Amino acid sequence: MRHGPPLRTGLMLGHHDEPAASGAHADMVSRAAMLEFGAIVSSDLGRAVDGAAAIARARGLPLRRDVRWRELHFGVWDGMPASEIDPQGLQRFWADPDAYPPPGGERWSALRRRVLSAIDALAGPALVVTHGGAMRAAISVLTGLDHRGVWAFDLPYGACVSLRVWRGETADTPLSGQITDLRS
Repeated sequence: MRHGPPLRTGLMLGHHDEPAASGAHADMVSRAAMLEFGAIVSSDLGRAVDGAAAIARARGLPLRRDVRWRELHFGVWDGMPASEIDPQGLQRFWADPDAYPPPGGERWSALRRRVLSAIDALAGPALVVTHGGAMRAAISVLTGLDHRGVWAFDLPYGACVSLRVWRGETADTPLSGQITDLRS
């Protein structure tokens, strides 16, 4: 589930810990009430933790924070409005985020690796409250879609994507998955 709206929208929010807007979690709590899960995991950034904590309280479950579920690190662009970023640099990034990561930021492949590691650490049905980029990375590693394919998904604040994960029979067999439900 993507976190609720941040206090300020329209920014390149990666590791910048922008707080959630007032009342941002009510829809998340009601959407989570319709889901079946036995664990709650969240990015360690406040805009995700706050919503996850509200869901955890409502469900009477403990909340586990995991830094691997953070958004892509946008480096010097982090916290900036897209309108203030060099348009050519931003275009190169959107076209090929591995070859042209944000200055001082993270490559798409690094985000995919850490999200894969976080997925591998899940045991049983879990609700993960995270960010749009981390959700897209999860879809990418589980389905094989490239960055263009997963950036075509509309993931508004509070969006929920249900993924079923099949683990390989050996440690050398990769995870695979299938999108089973997309709600916004």
